[in-house]
Amino acid sequence: MGSLFLAFLIGVFVGFRSLTPPAFVSWAAALYWIDLGRSRLVFMAAKPAVAILTVLALLELYADKLPSAPNRTGAAGLFARVVLGALCGACIAVAGAHSGWSGAVLGLLGSLIGCFGGFQARTRLVKALRCPDYVVAIVEDIVTIGGSLYVVTRF
Repeated sequence: MGSLFLAFLIGVFVGFRSLTPPAFVSWAAALYWIDLGRSRLVFMAAKPAVAILTVLALLELYADKLPSAPNRTGAAGLFARVVLGALCGACIAVAGAHSGWSGAVLGLLGSLIGCFGGFQARTRLVKALRCPDYVVAIVEDIVTIGGSLYVVTRF
C-alpha cells in the first residue's frame, strides 16, 4: 500500500481520536518501525515526545467517554485534529520516502474527513442502535488503535 495513502489514512484516524495516532507514530519512530531519517520530524522519536503523547492519548481515551467531553468539531478540537493530522501524515510520507509536505496535506485532509465523518457515524449509530454513546465511542477507539497500528507497521 502506498505511503501517501497511508498518510491520508493516519489523518482519518486522527480525525477520530486526535492524540492516539500521534502516540503510535511516535512509538513507531522510537522503535525504528518507521524511519524519519534526518528530517525535522525526528523529534517524534524522542523519549519525551513518546512519553507525553502516550499519556495524552490515554487521557483522551478516558475523557472522550465523559458527558463533559468537548465537541470534536468545535474550533479547538478541529484545530488540534488538523495540526496533528498534518504532522502524522508528514511523518508517514517521509518514512515512505515522499515529501513531508504532500503527507501533511493528505493527513490534514484525512483528519477533516475523519473528524466530520466520525462525528456523523457516531451520532447516527447511537440513534440507530439505541445504545449509550460510550459503547460506540469504544468501538471508535478500537478502530483508531487498530488502524493506527496497521499504518505504522507497513514499513
